[in-house]
Amino acid sequence: MRAEISWRVELVVKPGLLIAFQTLTKEMVASAQNERGVLSFQRFVSEDRKCVEVYERYADSAAATAHLQKFLTTFADRFSTLVERKHFRVFGKPSPELKALLDTFDADYFQPLGELPYWA
Repeated sequence: MRAEISWRVELVVKPGLLIAFQTLTKEMVASAQNERGVLSFQRFVSEDRKCVEVYERYADSAAATAHLQKFLTTFADRFSTLVERKHFRVFGKPSPELKALLDTFDADYFQPLGELPYWA
């Protein structure tokens, strides 16, 4: 069983704030590039440009915890002024420390039902 953790977050961009959210996203991407254990850090915008889907994947709970701690201290205040979170879905088996952080986001948890062999 792999230790990877990932999540998908559904966001609604507050009216007129997409450009500001794009600017913040660029800062967040640059920050994530320097973090250990970040495997994927992606954002997708809907055709009507009102919704954003976030997909992030981490090597393990320690990497995800470090990322969230940095997010909370560096980006969370600005982030919350630009978007409203609709869903936060976590995939994998987070450590107790990571789960405590994720609980502050009202996350829903999904554990592996069965895994295919890892192909690299």
